[in-house]
Amino acid sequence: MPRLERLRLDHAPALLAFERENRAYFAASIPDRGDAYFAEFDARHRELLADQEAGLDFFHLVVDGAGAVLGRFNLFAVAQGSAELGYRVAERAAGRGLATTAVREVCALAATEYGLRTLRARTTADNAGSRTVLARTGFLVTGDIELNGRPGLRFALDLPASDAAFPTGRRAAGQGIGSAAGLIGD
Repeated sequence: MPRLERLRLDHAPALLAFERENRAYFAASIPDRGDAYFAEFDARHRELLADQEAGLDFFHLVVDGAGAVLGRFNLFAVAQGSAELGYRVAERAAGRGLATTAVREVCALAATEYGLRTLRARTTADNAGSRTVLARTGFLVTGDIELNGRPGLRFALDLPASDAAFPTGRRAAGQGIGSAAGLIGD
């Protein structure tokens, strides 16, 4: 059963494998990270963990039972009760509701664990999958934007003070939505 986990140091090998295996798939819809990202991965991973420890960003992975990464779901640029949501899902896991469920879980964590009140997101206008995930999870379009020379959309979501406002998110029986190790059930 896939589960949401907060990023840790020991995730590095699986996360690097995820990024390498899906590099071409991701580059079809978002800018490629470039060769330097992969060459400097370990140092960058440690920087992300330091930023997370400082409360500047919050990083999450969805992993399968074997520990392979199926997706990453990040809250970054955390400031004044808000953050930017970014995510990517492995090609082999796309189209099965994993992104929708994980975004719901991360939104709940943002409200209950991290004290955030607003999330922002953006995607290119032609990324129907991301637009659908954002709409299903309550994000509203707030305007147009240009992303790497392509038309895009900005989104925002006002978060509730409790997890009671996330009734459409699924979770395992007895699993609190505020847990950083929630089970993904879609």
